[in-house]
Amino acid sequence: MESAIPSHLQTVRSRHRRVPDDYAPPYPSFVARHKPAVTRVIMAYFGVQYRGERSAAATDALAQIATRFARENSPTHWDRAQYVDQAGFTNVVSVAYWDDAGRFDAWFDGAREAWTGSGASDGVGRFIEVLRPHVARYETLFSSLGRPEGVAVLADGMSGEVQEHAYWGGMRDRIPLSQTDAMTPGGEPRVIRDGARIRVVAHDNLCLIRSGQDWSDTEAAERKMYLDDVEPVLREGMDFLRDDGVPIGCYANRYMRVVDAEGRPTEKSYGQSWWKSLAALERWAESHPTHVRIFGAAMKYLSTLGPNAKLRLYHEVTLAGADEQFFEYLGCHERTGMLTAVQVARATTP
Repeated sequence: MESAIPSHLQTVRSRHRRVPDDYAPPYPSFVARHKPAVTRVIMAYFGVQYRGERSAAATDALAQIATRFARENSPTHWDRAQYVDQAGFTNVVSVAYWDDAGRFDAWFDGAREAWTGSGASDGVGRFIEVLRPHVARYETLFSSLGRPEGVAVLADGMSGEVQEHAYWGGMRDRIPLSQTDAMTPGGEPRVIRDGARIRVVAHDNLCLIRSGQDWSDTEAAERKMYLDDVEPVLREGMDFLRDDGVPIGCYANRYMRVVDAEGRPTEKSYGQSWWKSLAALERWAESHPTHVRIFGAAMKYLSTLGPNAKLRLYHEVTLAGADEQFFEYLGCHERTGMLTAVQVARATTP
């Protein structure tokens, strides 16, 4: 049994784990392992936002970013997904990953200017949301081996079975920084305006989670069980966070369906949300009725199928420092992504 924290990031703890050293999880899970030379990863979300049928401008924008992803210093991996937000706008999000900050920096300035600069005023909302965390500031978890997703595609490989999972607090315990740091948020979101562009400067220890499901390997009976018994409960929870998550610390939530190169829905989905803190995410996961129902439906599903379950589950959770974030919006409504955090800050300022 391995620790989820790689050996080169382990240190003497000043903050204890929530389980004893002899804890044995009830089922196997795995984490991504980067080469020790990798010190930072980049997660860059490029979004297009529109209402109604997709316009030619939106189609052109999606083709443009795909072309840029194929240029020099391009990402190691990228994928695309879409969802309808709380204001009724379709958002198509292309998320790209790098493990070399120099390559990203060389690529990003031109891409940013093309995406949200003056040449992008085509009536379609656009946004850029980037985190570039040190590897001590994020964790991954996979229910099975053989098909990495998200940032794990960049990894050198996967771990063996890890100890820190299947208990409340495991998410925190898998983040190397948690060994010595409470990772509490600090500062208030603020706005910098650059013409029509709106830049959001968030706060320290902003939390991002991407949590995915892949049912493409399931056979008929299992697929029906997932789509009839689990997915509707998951969607209910995701819709709650999308529409009413702000009071519990969720700035924005996107429950997205992954699409292929032609824009057709695949049998993969993921929730992607911005949280004020890891603690707020933990409270929702541990005690809120919407997540309690998700957890209950998932446990019933997995206990019924046992090791024969073909559903693949994964997530990545990041706590980004204030200097590891970039958020920029052009022509988007005010509850898009981290624009919501600014509304929250204004509402709570005396």
